[in-house]
Amino acid sequence: MKYYLAPMEGLTAYHFRRTYHKYYGRVEKYFTPFLAVRNLSARERADILPEHNEGMKVVPQILANRADVFLNIAGEAAAYGYSSVNLNLGCPSGTVTARGRGAGFLKFPKELERFLDEIFEKCPLRISVKTRIGVENVEEWERLLELFGRYPMEELIIHPRLLKEGYGGQVHLEAFEAAAVRMKVPLCYNGDLISMETTDPDGGGAGYGTLGWLTSRLPGVDTVMVGRGILRRPGLLTGDFSTVTLRAFHDELLEGYIRIMSGDTNVLFKMKDLWNFMGEGINNGDKYLKKIKKAKNLSEYRAAVDAVFRERGQG
Repeated sequence: MKYYLAPMEGLTAYHFRRTYHKYYGRVEKYFTPFLAVRNLSARERADILPEHNEGMKVVPQILANRADVFLNIAGEAAAYGYSSVNLNLGCPSGTVTARGRGAGFLKFPKELERFLDEIFEKCPLRISVKTRIGVENVEEWERLLELFGRYPMEELIIHPRLLKEGYGGQVHLEAFEAAAVRMKVPLCYNGDLISMETTDPDGGGAGYGTLGWLTSRLPGVDTVMVGRGILRRPGLLTGDFSTVTLRAFHDELLEGYIRIMSGDTNVLFKMKDLWNFMGEGINNGDKYLKKIKKAKNLSEYRAAVDAVFRERGQG
C-alpha cells in the first residue's frame, strides 16, 4: 500500500511536511496546499522551493478554473524542476466553490471540458486530478468518468463524496468501484481512513474508517491519500504513537515556525490550528485543548502543552 499526504490549507506547508517526514515518514507523495493565483506569492513560492522539499516527493496542487492561470503556475513548477502537478477538483469549501473552483468547477461541465482540453494539450508537466464524485447527486459521477476518461492523467485521486456532503456521512465506495472498472489510469482512494487496523480485535468485521474496512470493500486499492487522520494521529501510518516521538515532532515544528514566522500571534494561530486535530487523538483532549486555545503568548502555550504531555505519559 502506498500512502499520500493530503494537502490541508494552512497546515501542511513545507515546514510541516519535512518535520513530519523526519519523525514519521512512510509517505510516498506529499501534495502541497493549493496554489491559486497566476503570480505566486512569496509564501506560495517558498512552499515549492526545491531546497524546502529535499528528500521528499512533492507534487504542487493547483486550484484554478482558467487554463491560463493553471498553465502559468505549472510553468513555474516546471522551472523549479517538478515533473507533475495536481488539479484540485475536490475542495468543498464555500469560499472556493462560490468562485467556481475546486469541487465547484464540477457544476460547469462544458467549461470544465474546455479547461481540461487546453491544459492537457499545453501543460509541460504530467497532470493528476483530485476530485469529488459530483455536486448534488451520485448519478453525476457517470458523466464525470466519461469526461475524465478522455485525458492521459498521471493519476486520478477520488474522494467519493459529493460537494454538498462536505466531510459528513459515509463515503460512496461504489463510486470508486465504478472508476476502477472504467478508468485506465492509476487510482488513489481518499476519505475517512483513521486507523491501520486490518481486523476487529473482537472477531467482527473491521470497523468503518480502518484499513481493513477499506481493503475488504475495495480489494484492488493500492494507493491511499490521508489528511485529517494523520493530523489527528501523526503516527497513524507508522504505528509510532509514543509521547517521546510526538513531543519531539511538536517541539521541532514549533521552533521552526518561530524562526520563519513573525510574532507570537502568527505562531500561536498555526499551532492552535494543528491542535484542533491533534487534540482529538489524546485522552481528555478537550480539557487540554481549551487551555491551549486560551494561551495568549508562547510562554502560556508551552505551559499548556507541557500539561498535555504530562497527562499523556510515555505511551
